[in-house]
Amino acid sequence: MTLSVSTVGFRRLATTRFSHMVSTPRSGGIAPLGCQKLPLPSLFGRIGSLSRLVLPQLNHFLGLQLNPRNFFSDASTDPSKELEKTTDSEKTSSSSPLIDPRNGFCIANSTFYSKRNPLQFPANASLDVTTFISSQTHRGTTAFIDAATGHRISFSGLWIAVDRVADCLYHTFGIRRGDVVLILSPNSISIPVVSLAVMSLGAVVTTANPLNTAGEISRQVADSNPKLAFTTPDLAPKLAASSAAISVVLTEEDDDYKRVGSALGVRVVGNLSEMMKKEPSERRVRDRVDQEETAMLLYSSGTTGRSKGVISSHGNLIAHVARFIAEPLEPNQTFLLTVPMFHTYGLLNYVMATAALGSTVVILRRYDLHEMMAAVEKFRATSLVLVPPILVAMINGSDLIKAKYDLTSLKTVRSGGAPLSKEITENFIERYPTVDVFQGYALTESNSSGASTDSVEESQRYGSVGLLSSGVEARIVAQDTGRVMGVNQTGELWLKGPAITKGYFRNEEATKETINSQGWLKTGDLCCIDDDGFLFILDRLKELIKYKANQVPPAELEALLYTHPEIVDAAVIPYPDREVGQFPMAYVVRKTGSFLSEKSIVEFVSKQVAPYKRIRKVAFVSSIPKNPSGKILRKDLIKLATSNSKL
Repeated sequence: MTLSVSTVGFRRLATTRFSHMVSTPRSGGIAPLGCQKLPLPSLFGRIGSLSRLVLPQLNHFLGLQLNPRNFFSDASTDPSKELEKTTDSEKTSSSSPLIDPRNGFCIANSTFYSKRNPLQFPANASLDVTTFISSQTHRGTTAFIDAATGHRISFSGLWIAVDRVADCLYHTFGIRRGDVVLILSPNSISIPVVSLAVMSLGAVVTTANPLNTAGEISRQVADSNPKLAFTTPDLAPKLAASSAAISVVLTEEDDDYKRVGSALGVRVVGNLSEMMKKEPSERRVRDRVDQEETAMLLYSSGTTGRSKGVISSHGNLIAHVARFIAEPLEPNQTFLLTVPMFHTYGLLNYVMATAALGSTVVILRRYDLHEMMAAVEKFRATSLVLVPPILVAMINGSDLIKAKYDLTSLKTVRSGGAPLSKEITENFIERYPTVDVFQGYALTESNSSGASTDSVEESQRYGSVGLLSSGVEARIVAQDTGRVMGVNQTGELWLKGPAITKGYFRNEEATKETINSQGWLKTGDLCCIDDDGFLFILDRLKELIKYKANQVPPAELEALLYTHPEIVDAAVIPYPDREVGQFPMAYVVRKTGSFLSEKSIVEFVSKQVAPYKRIRKVAFVSSIPKNPSGKILRKDLIKLATSNSKL
């Protein structure tokens, strides 16, 4: 059965709403779905009129289906015991609603609920994410464009290619449900084709960073045990170091690929272009793929340790795509993609979600500031997808960029991978006043669900990463006490929802450390949610600098350094000290021609922060090491600072 056949059948499938999701203010305010038919004032009026309402009755009345053990704000104790101490009036306060329509905070269980449209989820439990994506109706024509060559693939051509590659994978290479297929490639049209084809079979996609060393890739191969790999001739030698004799398909055209493989030290068994041209050999019976089965195995960035394989099920990925269906992007957009497609940001949002919506994605093979600007002009891109360091580069080069390139088509930039500070956002808008800055927050473990700014009005809440995504629940948990906090209070962000991973591949210990028994993902990020439900990322908990009894967020000092007119980039790390434990040290990239001194920087910061936050040591470097998503590799800088070596 071909993908096109299954697509027709899927469009008649029923959908069901998540029981824990909340409706939007457009449907009468925030309320659990069981209450959606009641106007919010009417609902709370009924609650207020019920005297001494007991907890099970309240659950049934609201349709919340909440576990009583989740209701109380101290996560370090047994909430069932606390229930006995709580009076009936405290359980059912008639003076305030259970869920605040302004910020989504539920007083009954100290949980923030999304204010966005509720998700609609396919009722069919046997459904792969590729079929779900291909079943969505839209008016899009061009799916992907290679910025370097101008090569285009239409949506109809995409699904034909996916079907043909899937057929070859099945019949020629024996790929079956549960088999792992590795993609090691720079950004390319081949990545959407291969990824969607693999997942349509119930097999598992894993991707590797092309910048990784042969040893790092070898460890990932040993962990994930792929049966087949897709890569380029330039990157194939990195697979030769793997202990497993992995078969390789080249993604770039070459008539004599077997000879090429021999020269590269790998066993090349095919060429992607031939697979995309080959008519399906016969009708194959599609294996039933359950939504609970693993679809993707992306490896986390490893900024705080060795990278781990994050398990993403078909259901996780369907929930992610359903989020964009519930809150669709602006129609008729052309996205220019600069972020890596092996990363969750690029792969889930600009391969999968855009394919479902019918948007066009222009693929930049690798980032170069002027190639990026030229592509915006050439393809009339309306939205630029990037990470914070690229946005900073656009700020620093704004005069030259605006003089050289026609950017009149550009309406938005979408930043992800790391939070944007208020200062950087304001600087960008000052230089590009006709371009709006949207940003989002997510983790590999949350499958790109978290928070985002999705409108001009939301984007004006500078410093915030936006409102919670559709289907997402959040808690703010105090690190020291485990107490669940409320509005405008600071703590570790915990997330829950249908897109959240079930854990790490073959790493039960790491899974238990990160995801608790109730399914809450501990993000490791220090956050707060304000009166209007906007999420603010303050810093990474593991990166906080411990100066005596005080905690110093590096991101706060970095944001301050960015405001200095002679600083291009900066990073702040903890520097060990016997007397105070740690103090802030800054690595700074000066503008070309600047003679900015360490003393000047120390004084610049000292005038604007509390004494314990002052920077006490500065080193100048040519660049700040960052991973592909834009996160600062502090562990590399800490190692550099403590070893007195040169960058």
